[in-house]
Amino acid sequence: MKAKIQKLNFGGLMADNSNKKDNQVPSLPDCDVTFRVMPMPPDTNQYGDVFGGWIMSQVDLAGASVAARRARCRCTTVAVTNFVFKEPVWVGDVVSFYGRILKVGRTSVTVDVEVFAERLHKDNHKIVKVTEAQLVYVAIGPDGRPQPVDRPDEENTAVPNRDVLPHVRQQVPDKN
Repeated sequence: MKAKIQKLNFGGLMADNSNKKDNQVPSLPDCDVTFRVMPMPPDTNQYGDVFGGWIMSQVDLAGASVAARRARCRCTTVAVTNFVFKEPVWVGDVVSFYGRILKVGRTSVTVDVEVFAERLHKDNHKIVKVTEAQLVYVAIGPDGRPQPVDRPDEENTAVPNRDVLPHVRQQVPDKN
């Protein structure tokens, strides 16, 4: 008997209950990680899984750091255009967030964030893709209003990830 694929859509937020083996991957992506974190017991919901809202907040932090690096200023979230939960996250998983720019507009940056969990605490080590989301951020000027995204090089809209949080970026000298 074939497993029924069930996707629940809540205004762009989706729970994907399709075949969980499809979410297992042989290794983490071969690109710069935006950040990693290990959820702890206070991050769980009433069922013992890591609370979806905690994952959403971490995705937003990862996406915001990518957008702020590209815009070279403060950015704020204006839209979550897609959010899919593929697998639960458990206490003790090492959760890795990978952000990449999908689009740069006049004042906005659209970011895709993929989330993987390394299940190190189980007898069989495995890596699974647990979440994917697309978010839109707007560059914010000193006056608190939208400002144009910095475009030092119109042809190259991607900025390599650095393991630096946006609020400490001013302390790190540019390599240019």
